[in-house]
Amino acid sequence: MVMKMSRLYAPTLKEDPAEAELASHKLMLRAGMIRKQAAGLYSYLPLAWRSLRKIEAIVRDEMDAAGAQEMLLPILTDADLWRESGRWNAYGPELMRVTDRHGREFALGPTHEETITDLITNELKSYKQLPVNLYQIQDKFRDEMRPRFGLMRGREFIMKDGYSFNATQESLQETYDAMKQAYANICERVGLKALPVVADSGQIGGDTSVEFMALADAGEAALVYCDSCGFAADEEAATTTVPVSEGPGDGTLTKVHTPGLGSIEAVAAFFGFPENGTRKSLALITEDGTPVVAIVPGDHELNDCKAEKLFGAYHLMTEDELTEYGLHKGFIGPVGLPEGIRLVVDETLRDSKSWTCGANEVDYHYTGACPGRDFTVDEWADLITVHAGDPCPHCGEALAGARGIEVSQVFQLGTKYSASMGATFTDEDGREKPFLMGCYGVGVSRTLAAIIEQHNDEQGIIWPVSVAPYEVSVISLDKKGEALDAAAAIADELEASGVDVIFDDRAERPGVKFADNDLMGFPYQVIVGKRGLANGTVELKSRATGEREDVALDEVALRVADLVKAQRA
Repeated sequence: MVMKMSRLYAPTLKEDPAEAELASHKLMLRAGMIRKQAAGLYSYLPLAWRSLRKIEAIVRDEMDAAGAQEMLLPILTDADLWRESGRWNAYGPELMRVTDRHGREFALGPTHEETITDLITNELKSYKQLPVNLYQIQDKFRDEMRPRFGLMRGREFIMKDGYSFNATQESLQETYDAMKQAYANICERVGLKALPVVADSGQIGGDTSVEFMALADAGEAALVYCDSCGFAADEEAATTTVPVSEGPGDGTLTKVHTPGLGSIEAVAAFFGFPENGTRKSLALITEDGTPVVAIVPGDHELNDCKAEKLFGAYHLMTEDELTEYGLHKGFIGPVGLPEGIRLVVDETLRDSKSWTCGANEVDYHYTGACPGRDFTVDEWADLITVHAGDPCPHCGEALAGARGIEVSQVFQLGTKYSASMGATFTDEDGREKPFLMGCYGVGVSRTLAAIIEQHNDEQGIIWPVSVAPYEVSVISLDKKGEALDAAAAIADELEASGVDVIFDDRAERPGVKFADNDLMGFPYQVIVGKRGLANGTVELKSRATGEREDVALDEVALRVADLVKAQRA
């Protein structure tokens, strides 16, 4: 039976809700697609649910084609499994923890590496049973400190998470590559312009990871990419060699009075050279309490993600800590660094032999400071955040910058979970080995929001056909009579031909109907009125282009059905 707009549960709003900041959040609330139950918790109304089910169908289609098998794991996961993997404490306060009436601890799964590894431990025993690739589509939970942006960052969300178990690195790479291609296919089929970017694995772990970032001004993630060779990376994970300048003078170590010049900008202006000719020194305390001075080029920043990998949960020194270690904010440098402070320097500066840097004395800087001669570096490391304009690490061309929404990610986990949880198999030589694992996630509800971020205008949503809740709306301009009957007949014919159609039969003014249909974003509108019927025609409108054309009444259903089917994923 054709869905009638008069029966559709989609309470629309005329104004943007004050709480909504992103286009997707505003439009889903206004179009009657979602409703907030509490911070980070949303109900999916019929229109949103239909689109979510279409996204899920595309995901299932690609997963099944790549050889993965669907299953379902418990949402509630035993805390003991998280302790085995070491993540019960490491995951932090975002892990939703509950205790049952017997005092036993559980977590509401944000992801299911522990559960799936425990499942297969006693089931897969031989290399002959491998590889295995399993996935599920399920609600996930994270206790976000600041849930915001609608479906972008919630406490409950829908995710497809998949896990592979392989005997060899070659086999894992094959599965990983197949999943990466499947994820690229998913983005294309749902209508997302997305870049596969080199990413940090975060709390999931593993050494190899690629995120699929939907390009959007509202994206939380900053990324860099190269138009010349196709390289792309999250700023947190990007690595390159940036150009640096040498300081003034002949390379002789010289102390210079720089009164009040405690910033990179002021020092560069004082000496008359670019900021990349200075060296930025940051004092911090590592997770184990070690004092560290980290040095990066003056025109770049210390990358928090890279620093955490190197130092653990570090923090910048407070004023009291600076005093305790004999350091002076704005004038910290490597020469004459107090004893006991570890000196870590960005790799980019390894070949630089004439530094302009703080002199560890208020109102003084050094020029001509040379590593190895004037001070000793304890460790060289990749520390900086890569910017737009920096050279591409692959081809050397200037990188471009963008913002993106992470919609999916693939990881090579290696033995991170299998080794810690004792999940092993017997290889061809009879040796017991931990499984090589991969992990593959798609944020289904986030993908819905990302699609809207890329496909909207001032009037509302512009759905790609592949994920539209309804592909066509048939709009009667009259409350009764010939136009209403003709519109109903067209809707029935479209449904019979396999098109997802909704019939706007409401007793509303045409302007209200047009506004609502544009807001809800149905890809095609068939508009039926008395004037057109008098000429044997109806009007066909494309939501994406705004183009309108008159089509013969007896041809419109076939014409629209052909248009829709040609654009389905």
